[in-house]
Formats: sequence, structure tokens, C-alpha cells
Amino acid sequence: MLGVDFMVAVPDYEEINPPGMEPERVPEHLARGKAASMADLGEDTLVLGSDTVVLLGDRILGKPGSSEGALEMLSALNGRTHRVVTGVALARGGTVIDSGSALSEVTFARSSPQMLRDYAGSGEPMDKAGAYAIQGQGARLVEKVNGCFYNVMGLPIQLTLRMLSPYLQQE
Repeated sequence: MLGVDFMVAVPDYEEINPPGMEPERVPEHLARGKAASMADLGEDTLVLGSDTVVLLGDRILGKPGSSEGALEMLSALNGRTHRVVTGVALARGGTVIDSGSALSEVTFARSSPQMLRDYAGSGEPMDKAGAYAIQGQGARLVEKVNGCFYNVMGLPIQLTLRMLSPYLQQE
């Protein structure tokens, strides 16, 4: 989509939310850790790390462990506005050279309990923070987005382009 060649590599990085850290700062912290952990890719490789959290108040909603857990999260979000924060970090040779985060507010429509049960049971929520995929069937649950839509999908495009642009011009 961005016209950038890339490869996907999974970092060997344990995602731990630091105790006492403001929830809005957690995604950038984790993105920095992920990007820095990929030093073995070499000094010539730009590494982009990211992490997304869904926040309902100050509570971080992670990925559900079961369809029941997904239903619990979706029911909590139903008819309410929550925040999605994605941290992005750029590293080279294990050193973070830039980082930032984006915040979007997402308002869920008021959905019926049956609609929430059906979506929770669809399997789609299982690997998604907050138990929904706005780019998939979860779009039915969303009434509006204030901020970057792509942030809610997991990678804020404009923030990412701003961070990458100085390096893309050099290469």
C-alpha cells in the first residue's frame, strides 16, 4: 500500500506492560523493544516495530483467550467510545532511531447481544486487541472513528510514513 518493499520477521521479545506506566505509553514502549530486539538483521536493515492496545478507560483490553473472553470484551465496548493507541518505532542495528504513537477514538454502535455472540464465536476476534477487527466483520460494530482508521487496524500510516521518509529518500 505504501510502495515500500518489506519482509515480516517476528521478534524474540517478551511483551510485558511495565508496572505503573500510563496505558497510553505502553504501545510505544513495546514497539521500541520489538524494533531494538531485531539487531541480528544487521546495521543496514531498517526495522519497524509496532504494538497496538485498546483502552477502555485505563483498562488495557488485550487479545481474548476464548470466545467467552471475546464476548466479555465486546459487551464492555458495546455502545461506548474507547481509545486505540499504536506505538511505532524505527531501529537500525538494535538502536531505536525514532518512535511515536497515534491515538484514535472508536465508538461502537449499540449491538444486540446475539450479534455480539455471533461475532465472538466467528473466530475473528481471537488474535485482535479488544476482540475486534475493524477491517473485517468487526466493522459492523463500529459507529465512528475519530482519528486514523489505519491506526485502529494496527499501523498508523501517516506516522509511519513520516518516520520512514528520511530513509526512503536516501535509498
